[in-house]
Amino acid sequence: MSKHPLQFLEVPRRDPEKESAEDRVQHFGEIYGHYDSASAAAQAGRCLSCGNPYCEWKCPVHNYIPNWLALVEEGKLFEAAELSHQTNSLPEICGRICPQDRLCEGDCTLNNGIEAVTIGSIEKYITDEAVAQGWRPDMSNIVDSGKTVGIVGAGPAGLACADVLARNGVRAVVYDAYPEIGGLLTSGIPPFKLDKNVVKTRREILEGMGVQFVLNTRIGDDKPLDELLGEHDAVFLGMGTYKYVRGGFHGEDIHGVHEALPYLIGNIYCEFGEEDPAWPYIDLAGKKVIVLGGGDTGMDCVRTAVRQDAETVQCVYRRDEENMPGSRREVQNSKEEGVEFLFNRQPLEIIGNANGVSGVKVIATEMGEPGPDGRRRPEPVTGTEEVLPADAVVIAFGFQPNPPAWFEDYAIETLPSGKLRVATHGDYPFQTTNPKIFAGGDMVRGSDLVVTAVFEGREAANSIADYLGV
Repeated sequence: MSKHPLQFLEVPRRDPEKESAEDRVQHFGEIYGHYDSASAAAQAGRCLSCGNPYCEWKCPVHNYIPNWLALVEEGKLFEAAELSHQTNSLPEICGRICPQDRLCEGDCTLNNGIEAVTIGSIEKYITDEAVAQGWRPDMSNIVDSGKTVGIVGAGPAGLACADVLARNGVRAVVYDAYPEIGGLLTSGIPPFKLDKNVVKTRREILEGMGVQFVLNTRIGDDKPLDELLGEHDAVFLGMGTYKYVRGGFHGEDIHGVHEALPYLIGNIYCEFGEEDPAWPYIDLAGKKVIVLGGGDTGMDCVRTAVRQDAETVQCVYRRDEENMPGSRREVQNSKEEGVEFLFNRQPLEIIGNANGVSGVKVIATEMGEPGPDGRRRPEPVTGTEEVLPADAVVIAFGFQPNPPAWFEDYAIETLPSGKLRVATHGDYPFQTTNPKIFAGGDMVRGSDLVVTAVFEGREAANSIADYLGV
């Protein structure tokens, strides 16, 4: 389709086809379909090609969005894939799981009265289709520097760091405790949001670029950090956040109360027939389930419980819907699948006895004035307490860094919050207090989006390249 200035008016926004709620709750597969080349071109052509694009600024990795949209419209798929990878090491993954409605698409100029360009779906299309047609990153001009970097953690930050280092001629060796790469991309995010074959394909791409993976290896236990420091010219730490945030109220230890992450991991392992005693399967079939928390992890939990055939699933969140941190798209998908949302309810206590959970005591809230961070604080409304019946409760309040004890042995300093202390300016940003060790992602920033971890991994890689003089 040839572009003209009013294409955005004549071509309405069309997302890829989405499987009906009735069908998709019967399985754990991805719910969104794919564009064909004509649909992708038509949707890309809706872009206004803003001179100072808000979408690009809002994107944490600052993708060249209007540029690769134009290439898609022109049918230049491989060129679009190359351009997409200049700023993002995991575009096909971010296209699936980024909250575009709160980022690039939320700032699209067409949101002002007209529906935004389908940026995320086109981003996914570019890499999926290009790889299917045989595209791989062009490494023909890369000169081997003779340097090597050990990367601890095969999550988004570690993978992004490895990608950029490989493009700078540095041999990246990625170590991870799990049997597959991806971190929570593989073991935490449910397959209805991210098919695990997508992560496996990314592994093949990275291995084709020269990245080496050493899996089932826990640094500090299976392999001392001393060995890494002796084998590599620098080390990058991208170990994520796995310590869950407690609510601090009575009843959190009652039988039938579950942490979000073990619940999700156990389900994923079971779904793929790879049960791990460390992550037992938690079956919520036939139960009245309450999930506490309104972020994307909470949405993953409610939608998993629905697919496990829970009797009822409720999400309790202490703020209103507008102030939820999770993707609006995921909230809508959850509603379509039968989840009931109870906004402006703050949990006070989990009720139960020796037999397990029987309910959650909550109090209604009103949104108060914005705090120092700009977010409005929920304020309890006196006399509105009630008990919501429940057989199982999943706590999804987020995660915190859990630095290993061996950090102290290597002069790696942490902040009181547990986050790693890294340089924010100077010659080598993301350098820890041990000059040979760099870090990025959630263990530095705190729990955040996949795309922000990608950004920090890439930035740290550039800093490491400067440190190594390549």
